[in-house]
Amino acid sequence: MAFTVEPDQYRFNDAVAAGVRGKRVLITGAGKDGGMGQAFALAAGLNGAESVAVHFHRSYEDGFDLVNKLRETGVNAFPLQADVTNMRDLWASRSYVIEQMGKKTPNLIICNSGLSEKGYSFGRALREVEDEPKAVRRARVRQHFIDSLEESRDVLGTKIDGFMAMTHLWAGEAVYHNDPLQIVYISSRQAVDPGVSVPGYVIANWAVLKLPEVLRVNLGKNANLVSAFSVLYPFVRTGMTDEYAANPKVFGRWQPRMLETHEAAQAFLQMLARPAEETNGGMFEVMVDPDQANEGGVRVTWKQVTFDVREETLPWSAEEALVYEK
Repeated sequence: MAFTVEPDQYRFNDAVAAGVRGKRVLITGAGKDGGMGQAFALAAGLNGAESVAVHFHRSYEDGFDLVNKLRETGVNAFPLQADVTNMRDLWASRSYVIEQMGKKTPNLIICNSGLSEKGYSFGRALREVEDEPKAVRRARVRQHFIDSLEESRDVLGTKIDGFMAMTHLWAGEAVYHNDPLQIVYISSRQAVDPGVSVPGYVIANWAVLKLPEVLRVNLGKNANLVSAFSVLYPFVRTGMTDEYAANPKVFGRWQPRMLETHEAAQAFLQMLARPAEETNGGMFEVMVDPDQANEGGVRVTWKQVTFDVREETLPWSAEEALVYEK
């Protein structure tokens, strides 16, 4: 069991804390020590959230450590173990969450769960091995293909299936109980600026950017009850990225150094503190630039991302349109 972070780093000023104060918060993928989900849970709990559901699947030891640490500070925190890709498992957690939150539904869901591939050359042949028999190469290539795609399927399932399921479950409860809900989807800058070797991660993070719009359209006249937006993070130092923290070739095109989790959490709460009508439906990107007034320091700001979707007629198709009779 482990708890290695310093909780006091997650206590912020009143203006930043406003986004979580009094909220009933559920964070998916919050169990891993040193992870983003843990940072969001600490930031919520230590800045006035009414209750905090710490969700985890396999990281139960770290997850219970986090719950205990939050409870020591007087936070109404509780563990939630569920596989977000298992719909029966997720549905079974519904009544438990409501009970733990004082017979109320969450009014802030942070969809954070996610995995990343170890990395493989997508669409490229494996390098040849000198003097390797053709039959052995075929077997090696086949196994690499299967292993790589299975890894990507896990990444896609956790992010896309998990976020879809959490949205469907808790948006439905918000509408049923007539209780406003805000949902935030944690994405990555790689969704709009893909990196190599992690195709499932890039595609999954791209897909969730569309969820706020899909949700709004499906809710129709009830859309005013549920607001949603996406956050695109650059590199943050976690268990998934720590091995690259000293390698600017990995993160250098985006930022002078990786963000620490408490820095990422403070920026997140800063955005949460904005009015829901301002953030609803938006995609917001965290920017990390050198601070010219502070040698070695960084300056964190936000940008809004907008997709410019255009439809243009193809002249050759207009001239050769296919026409069918009744």
